[in-house]
Amino acid sequence: MFKPNLWKLNPMDFTKMTPARQEKIAQAPAKALPPTDSYKPNELAKALHPDVQYLKVAKIIEHDKDVKSYWLEADAQKGTNALAWFSAGQYLSITLKIGSMKMTRPYSLSSSPKEALEGHYMLTIKRVDGGLASNYILDNWQVGTEVTASEPLGVFTYEPLRDAKTVIGIAGGSGITPFYSLAKAIADGDEDAELILLYGSRTLKDAVFQEEFRALEEACPKFKLVNVLSHETQEGCENGFITAELIKKYAPEGKYSLFLCGPQAMYTFVDKEIETLGLRKKFVRHELFGEYFNPSKEADYPADVALAFRLTVRIAGEEKTMTAPADVSLLRTLEANGIAAPAHCRSGECGWCHSRLISGDVYTPKSVDGRREADLIYGYIHPCCAFPLSDVVIEVPPVKQ
Repeated sequence: MFKPNLWKLNPMDFTKMTPARQEKIAQAPAKALPPTDSYKPNELAKALHPDVQYLKVAKIIEHDKDVKSYWLEADAQKGTNALAWFSAGQYLSITLKIGSMKMTRPYSLSSSPKEALEGHYMLTIKRVDGGLASNYILDNWQVGTEVTASEPLGVFTYEPLRDAKTVIGIAGGSGITPFYSLAKAIADGDEDAELILLYGSRTLKDAVFQEEFRALEEACPKFKLVNVLSHETQEGCENGFITAELIKKYAPEGKYSLFLCGPQAMYTFVDKEIETLGLRKKFVRHELFGEYFNPSKEADYPADVALAFRLTVRIAGEEKTMTAPADVSLLRTLEANGIAAPAHCRSGECGWCHSRLISGDVYTPKSVDGRREADLIYGYIHPCCAFPLSDVVIEVPPVKQ
């Protein structure tokens, strides 16, 4: 029988431990402690979250002239001996230098976590009209090209404590890449979930990974692909757009999660459809959709904003002033002027570009404002989604890698 009084401790008894502790310390050998990065928890943290990964293009798969997949392997000669593991749905932030411009761009991993342990990542990149980074990569990356990347980042991942057992994936355009990774992770047994993928494309020819998805369907009963074509009719495919009725047609009875990844136009349409389904907010997940480009379309954007302003940036002890167009994010203006500002997601969420607004006014669309309450109080902004409303002075942290 439990007797509480027997378990009571006299706090003064702890004072008797001091002489014994001092004796142990005196008996310890006088030698330097091992470096902190040699401890197993620190070794694991460094392996999972390296400051930078040096990679090299090992193979290129050309799906068509505007879509290519790049196999990336560790570049041991530059100090990366193994790839950091990741969860399906995460992305890499790739560092690029195009002319005098230094920038980063996030690209979802289309490979599976298992393939990272086998020694390679895969990025699948689609050409975007007017897309500076995607066009540069597609036109210039070759086997042997050296690539600098971040650790795997992002939270567009399956979490069994939060998400339902069945995931309805809604993909559009290049938003298919994280779902290809998730489908493979499910087939590999790394994720315990079921995925029903509604893949929206203009035509079936525009849909990437068709053969690969069909092979996964045959091998894995937990995965199903549904092509939804907006500009043609094909046997075995749905026609039109991804609506609430289409989601209900393929969704199971009871709980399910919705994962969306695609262009902002898709989100705008599908989000209105989802509202009619009555799902709890935690069961609807959106991947980041990239940079915000049209602040003037927002209802609360001020009227009569000038075309451009002066932007002064302080970084690493230096100061530089430049012209900042009102309809261009501060981050893109910095990059266009050769300033390597820190950035990863470029969508207002990760906070990597977190900078101090010293003076001036900026506009941040509410839909992409991922700042904390303290940032709003103490005057911090995310330049990736901040647009000048006056002459602006900001202090930007230097790039860490």
